[in-house]
Amino acid sequence: MIETVSTLWQNISFAWPYLFLVLPLPWIIQWLLGKPQHTDTKPIFMPFYHAFTQAATTTTTQKSKWRTVLLMLAWCCFVVSLTRPVYYGAPITIPNEGRDLMIAVDLSGSMQTKDMQVNNQEVDRLVMVKTVLGDFIQRRIGDRIGLILFADTAYLQAPLTFDRTTVSQLLSETVIGLVGDSTAIGDAIGLAAKRFTDKPDVTKVLILLTDGQNTAGNITPDQALSLAVDQQIKIYPIGVGADAMVVNSLFGQRQVNPSAELDESLLTRLAKATGGQYFRARDTGELEQIYRLLDRIEPVEDNQQTLRPQTALFYISLGVALSCVALLGLLSWLSRQFNWRMEW
Repeated sequence: MIETVSTLWQNISFAWPYLFLVLPLPWIIQWLLGKPQHTDTKPIFMPFYHAFTQAATTTTTQKSKWRTVLLMLAWCCFVVSLTRPVYYGAPITIPNEGRDLMIAVDLSGSMQTKDMQVNNQEVDRLVMVKTVLGDFIQRRIGDRIGLILFADTAYLQAPLTFDRTTVSQLLSETVIGLVGDSTAIGDAIGLAAKRFTDKPDVTKVLILLTDGQNTAGNITPDQALSLAVDQQIKIYPIGVGADAMVVNSLFGQRQVNPSAELDESLLTRLAKATGGQYFRARDTGELEQIYRLLDRIEPVEDNQQTLRPQTALFYISLGVALSCVALLGLLSWLSRQFNWRMEW
């Protein structure tokens, strides 16, 4: 217990500690003013005067004592609030020169094709992408990560942020058909280019996951590619989908290519023009290898700085001071209202 209190005290700092100098101000003022002077008057004889004054002095002294304690506590807490106490939390390390990493995920209708496996269970492409991509996001400590969802058009689901947990949560909540059934690759790249910062010392990376070709959108992939080149954005496209899949038909089972619509030539051109690299993810294992390779190609920065979150504490001491003043006022009002002789 003592060690815990000692640790907490060591993490508390005061922004204006010199204001503690005003702490003895009320006592100094009282000393300077001194006791009030009484004029000499002739004594008046009063029966039982000694007993009466003794009882009154005892009650007044007790009241004065508690009033003094509450006033002293209120003044001390008020002075502590003026010094602006701050609690410093555990250190957090962030990179000096971070990376802006935008992830664009295809939510077109073809992403519900069940040609993938996760934990030996047949799942659709989106479930596989969410499973593997969530682990990749958690490893990108220090990067600012954003999330774009695209189908008929592109939408910003999460702006660039250091909060990896929130981005992972938003990714896990995505469903197919949320933004349509088509594939707007150009819109996804254009929206990413719009959302990246203009800082020249920040590396800009776009990971584009899709299983089709550009069939919708407001801008063409070539127009979006020009924007990416101008802003020096590296694009790492990932083509998702198996090469072969067995389906049932009226004539029995037959093997088809579920990735026939995948425009690999476009994705390869996007990667080469921006200094990125095109990857092909035919199953869960390949996608995991791609993300590990991306960790090596675009490593997390080693140069880091340490920050400590700050929590203001002045409102606690200020609340105690105001509570003492309110208590004094309440008890004084009750004494006058009900003519109580309270020893407080």
